[in-house]
Amino acid sequence: MQRIVAQNRRARFDYEITDTVEAGIVLTGQEVKSCRLGQVNLAGAYVSFFGGAPVLKQAKISQYKFATAEGYEPGHDRKLLIKKKESERLEALLTEKGVTIVPLEVSAGKFIKVLLGIAKGRKRLDKRERIKSREMDRRLRRGDLRNV
Repeated sequence: MQRIVAQNRRARFDYEITDTVEAGIVLTGQEVKSCRLGQVNLAGAYVSFFGGAPVLKQAKISQYKFATAEGYEPGHDRKLLIKKKESERLEALLTEKGVTIVPLEVSAGKFIKVLLGIAKGRKRLDKRERIKSREMDRRLRRGDLRNV
């Protein structure tokens, strides 16, 4: 049973998610304990490829409060674990203009997993339209039709 410990809500607003992929992540022992406590920040994180292998960049996992390790850097790059065919497909998708891969959520169970979203950036105008339509739906459900 996987439990969601961190979400990147901003990614769903800034990007249009076209597909999702679940990946494992290479972590140290203290990072696993920190993840299980929910001390993960995915804001601004993204996936790039280094030597054909996917790497999670700028995801911050805080140092475990009982760890004694010196010189720990919370935002270092972490290798992702996905099948070779899936990795090749994602790398090919990244070559398209405007496509990026962003982490959407981190879940913890027996293993720590990252849900990756294949995303296209939204324009500012698209974001405004989305907010407007959401507000209209909310008003219609409430029955407040004064300013429609």
